[in-house]
Amino acid sequence: MRRFTEGFYGYAVALFVCLAAAGLFLLITPQSSGEHIPKRDYSITVANFGRTVPYQVWAPVKDPVGWVPNSNRIAKGENGAQVLHLGYATAKREHAMIIQSDEKPPAGFANRMANSDKAVGTQQVNGQPWERRWREDKNQRTLVRTLPDVTVVVTGTADWPELAEIAATLQQRPKPTA
Repeated sequence: MRRFTEGFYGYAVALFVCLAAAGLFLLITPQSSGEHIPKRDYSITVANFGRTVPYQVWAPVKDPVGWVPNSNRIAKGENGAQVLHLGYATAKREHAMIIQSDEKPPAGFANRMANSDKAVGTQQVNGQPWERRWREDKNQRTLVRTLPDVTVVVTGTADWPELAEIAATLQQRPKPTA
């Protein structure tokens, strides 16, 4: 028996046993073949943002079918203004983000979020005009709506119809109490 476990043959047998065990483990372990995009609930972030800003927040009433909210955060903008970011993976697996702030001047905020200061037209969403911006080298499309108290930007690598789809879900949320 000792001769069988020593030398080259012993090494080969040990290697074979290890590879067989690894193969068996891989065979019986469940494998995930689908994509996994982490889903992040943004309701608390929107409520917290609404408590800190002097205007009503614009947020989706309902996420479009097949869209996955995958990021949200509150950041500081220019002059101490609060900025809300809600990120999505679209149904076509592109990126879209809703960004809003009362930062002044509104054009400066919109320019930074769109990575462009050039309008390429307008688009009607729910009967309201949104300014279109396009940054070809970044494959970034942007819809901008400047309101008296807030600027809302919908931007990303999603196409124009997808950006309009998420923009159409936006409604003002009532101010949270206490």
